[in-house]
Amino acid sequence: MARTTDAHRRRAGRVGRRVALYAVLIGLSLLFLLPYYIILRNALSTRAQITGFQWVWFPSHPDWSNLADLLHASSPVLRAMLNSAVIATVQTVAQLAVAATAGYGLARIGYRHANKVFLLLLGTLMVPSAVTFVPTFAVVAALGWINTLLGIIMPGVFSVFTMFIFRQAFLDFPRDLEEAGRLDGLGPWGVFLRVVLPNSVGVTVALGTISFIWSWNGFLWPLVVGQDESTWTIQVALSTFLNSYNLNLPGLFAASLLSVLPVMLLFLVLQRHIAQGVKMSGLKG
Repeated sequence: MARTTDAHRRRAGRVGRRVALYAVLIGLSLLFLLPYYIILRNALSTRAQITGFQWVWFPSHPDWSNLADLLHASSPVLRAMLNSAVIATVQTVAQLAVAATAGYGLARIGYRHANKVFLLLLGTLMVPSAVTFVPTFAVVAALGWINTLLGIIMPGVFSVFTMFIFRQAFLDFPRDLEEAGRLDGLGPWGVFLRVVLPNSVGVTVALGTISFIWSWNGFLWPLVVGQDESTWTIQVALSTFLNSYNLNLPGLFAASLLSVLPVMLLFLVLQRHIAQGVKMSGLKG
């Protein structure tokens, strides 16, 4: 009888801990989703409902005209979203190509000053971005890339952080697979392109997602370089809804809703690969 009672107590304790864990997780999830709820709620509300003293959880008659105005051909938001998509995609692909090549070289090509070069590159992470902002702008201006998408893209192609994560992942890559590729007649580039990269999809997708989100959310550099409306990104376009001459809160939240959707969809589709990439990166807690 005593054993049965102890078993019931242990089972009840496990159930209680599980219920408490799920309660905490649900609470944290709701807290995480709160900003998205506010964006959705305000995107379908009028200005009076947004600024009113009486809180309405959701408008009884959603104002879909806020979104319809943004989808109009004359709206700069659609052009800005297209610019952001082009910039983020090209910058992500180019950054992954450069960082993966550099990371593999630092991980596998042994030469006398490899560690010195690696430490020198890591040292650049200690330099605040504000220090390099003006010199980078001067170079871009000298090349004639002001008010061009190329001027926004190129400075973000070179990422020491992405290179470092690739290097850590390639250090743990099985050398047996590389040796098998060499036995099949592959050279260094063949091994890298046909053996190493196809077996490093997880870390590549994880870093690509981080790079895409970082590029999509970029504001200061696109604002300075892309001064013409034709080169605005979505983050720059959002700033035009709220300034000293204009206070369009429904339009701001509606545009914010549109700007958030691509990143959310990207994360939901690639979340399994992102988790796998974190495990393969070599950054163990």
